[in-house]
Amino acid sequence: MPDSRIDISPGDQTLTVSGGVGLLEVYAALPPGLYPPFPPVELPGGIGGLVSRGGFGQTFFFGAEVLGVTFRAPSGRVVRAGGRTVKNVQGYDLTRPFVGSFGALGEALEITLRLRPGLRARHVSAPGSLADLPDLAARFAWEVEGQVHLMHFGHGRQVDRALDVLSDAVEITEPVDLTPHFPGGMGVGAGGSVMDRHFGWVDGGAVPPVPELFARVAASL
Repeated sequence: MPDSRIDISPGDQTLTVSGGVGLLEVYAALPPGLYPPFPPVELPGGIGGLVSRGGFGQTFFFGAEVLGVTFRAPSGRVVRAGGRTVKNVQGYDLTRPFVGSFGALGEALEITLRLRPGLRARHVSAPGSLADLPDLAARFAWEVEGQVHLMHFGHGRQVDRALDVLSDAVEITEPVDLTPHFPGGMGVGAGGSVMDRHFGWVDGGAVPPVPELFARVAASL
């Protein structure tokens, strides 16, 4: 049976999970008022895949929300970087490079994420394009088949202001499963049905090329 550990520390506002845990599993396990650094959508590869791809839909620096990662390098060596405590900086030299490495450094086994508080959350959607929207205050923004999605959490009025940029929007009250868009894996490329402010996401698992220096780091692990 695969490891499905979900360890929440509300006092520290941190979350430690095994790499295969699904995104919506995390949402279901969280106490009210705490939110992870990803929207309520399901994506291929669980939390490990999400971190390896550098997140999804965020309008902030996702790497700062990943506090630690334990991963199996291509050599088979298990490497632990970072830690649970927010102020801990030990190992960050490997945590940050792992985020968005698309598997070049290995497979995520366990990840610690920062949680953020919020009194209220909303998810809205409307026809349109992310390219047509101005700078966004919403914490998450993505587009699926010509439908723009915005999600934000925080204080009530702050949430409403962040989402008002999307006119004629409808409320989305249920989590969204995007895995049917990626039967062959989630990769980067043009022409796919899903995109955010960082990448176009396509079926098939295509990944960006790895810089030579980065490849040497991976080979040394």
